[in-house]
Amino acid sequence: MSTMSWRRGVEVIPWAVIVIAVVADLVTPADVSTAPLLAAAPVTAAPLSRTRTIVGVGLAAMIVHAFLAAVDHTFGWRLGVANQVTLAAVTVLAVGLHRMMRRREEGALRAQRVAEVAQRAVLPTPPPRIGALEIAASYIAAEDEALIGGDFYAVRDTARGTRAMIGDVRGKGMAAVQAASVMVGAFHSYADYAGDVTELAGWLDRHLEREGERRAGLEQSEGFTTALLIEFDPVSHTVSLLNRGHPAPLLLDPTGRVRPLDPSEEAPPLGMTVLGVVPAPVDRFVFPPGSTLLCVTDGVTEARDPLGRFYQPEHRLSLLTHRRPLGPAHLLRVLAEDVERHSHGRPKDDQGILAITHAREPATP
Repeated sequence: MSTMSWRRGVEVIPWAVIVIAVVADLVTPADVSTAPLLAAAPVTAAPLSRTRTIVGVGLAAMIVHAFLAAVDHTFGWRLGVANQVTLAAVTVLAVGLHRMMRRREEGALRAQRVAEVAQRAVLPTPPPRIGALEIAASYIAAEDEALIGGDFYAVRDTARGTRAMIGDVRGKGMAAVQAASVMVGAFHSYADYAGDVTELAGWLDRHLEREGERRAGLEQSEGFTTALLIEFDPVSHTVSLLNRGHPAPLLLDPTGRVRPLDPSEEAPPLGMTVLGVVPAPVDRFVFPPGSTLLCVTDGVTEARDPLGRFYQPEHRLSLLTHRRPLGPAHLLRVLAEDVERHSHGRPKDDQGILAITHAREPATP
């Protein structure tokens, strides 16, 4: 159903209430008044209609009540004038409620626009293409986070190949946003100079530690960030992954088959140097032309349906892609729509999604 059709459908509700009131009055004894039901009509119109429609519904309710009371010969002070005054007062209150809701909605939209600008500043959109790699990314905010949160991603072209990162900062709110901004900035600073992803992870770890010391308090003792560091080798057609406590990415091969790229060993998230230096393995996988690497945050893997079942991207994507490769932007749309269907609405947690496709080489004539 389109938005216009839905809006027209809900605007009929107040008028339906009036019709129900008329039917109820006709099938009940004459001394039974349906004025309370008629009073509900302008109230139901308050969140659904414009001011003039609310006034029109209120006037219609008053006219209908006066007609029904006249037919039943009950239009007196108790069932006539008093009910008319009540209907008029309810209509005025409904108009006031409507205007208050409009002001709150406009304020929320302004805050959403400001948050969107801030989110774009913190989380720049990756370039759509670097060499043979096609790139798409999306950030879907939780329903209570106004487009801003602690999930992040970044892609950078370096002299040692294209490097990427996706991660999730512990916690919510502005502190998480600030930490995510620090991680994205540090990645862009260090990705050019690190010899490999192991060295890059070490620099990010130390940067996060220094940032925690600067802030002190809870963030120093308990702050951590899950992260997946990625490096593409255009010569060997391989991808190197260093996973620090993040959900494993999915590889969609040229035939559309989906498989997770699990780390050979588990490693703790970044920012937990209090536990000591724990080596994290670098796993290499073949990444031929036509393949797509799909990376998500736990807002996707932990999305639940009404029965509490987690979303399973590996299984779902095998069905959604019909065993055929999709472009990264198309893949992101398909995945986001399916997660929304699974969770029956907006997510309870932020969702960061990054898709990188090794484009097929054009056929030679």
